[in-house]
Amino acid sequence: MVPDEQVKEWLCELISGDGFPYGYRKLTAVLKQEYGLIVNHKKVYRLCKELGILLPQRKKNFSRPRQLAKREDVSGPNQLWQMDVKYGYIAGTEQFFFQLSLIDVYDRMVIDYHLGLSCTAQDAVRVLKNSLKARGLAKGMSMPKLRTDNGPQFIAKKFEETCMALGVVHERTPVKTPNLNAYIEAFHAILERECYSRHEFESFAHAYREITRYMDYYNRRRKHGSLGYMAPEEYYRAFLANQMSAGTFVA
Repeated sequence: MVPDEQVKEWLCELISGDGFPYGYRKLTAVLKQEYGLIVNHKKVYRLCKELGILLPQRKKNFSRPRQLAKREDVSGPNQLWQMDVKYGYIAGTEQFFFQLSLIDVYDRMVIDYHLGLSCTAQDAVRVLKNSLKARGLAKGMSMPKLRTDNGPQFIAKKFEETCMALGVVHERTPVKTPNLNAYIEAFHAILERECYSRHEFESFAHAYREITRYMDYYNRRRKHGSLGYMAPEEYYRAFLANQMSAGTFVA
């Protein structure tokens, strides 16, 4: 079973790439061919309508110029952040839930995240604002670049306008380039292996409790080989205290 939000994300990826001139029937065919999805055109029509990407309305999605992500040097915290959505499953209620997380690629800390039975642009805005506040960043200061894919939360007008208002440069990865979002993707793999797959969630409250507990462990106690066997929060604090020299890498 695949949640509608995942299908919406794939649709957004398709119309941002080779599928930009396609109607919902062609998009249905591509979903079947490229993602192995079992879906009918009526459902794709409904999802396209919800996204506002049916052909007569599609032009509005290109009214805001997209800044494409590219590899760049990172030498300290708050230079490049990555954000993405992961889907989980609640066996007890047969529901999907969503975790939207924001990670600093330098210190690997998940600065803030959203857990819910839905995930909207408003949730993405809240995570971004909370992350800026947690790092003591305000408009007029040097702001991080924020890298995302082309999910519906991130191409929404509300999210784009918020980034502009805050002075945050929002760059989106080209279609089918998960390597440009490698740090949040790696975190999701860790999260799946060490948390999601270890539990059969009975309810959303159960999932929320276990994931919240794991996130505290991940940020505060889980050692990372790439961080000199320090936890993300420990590494970040050490950097601020000038207890370690800054290394530079390409992200």
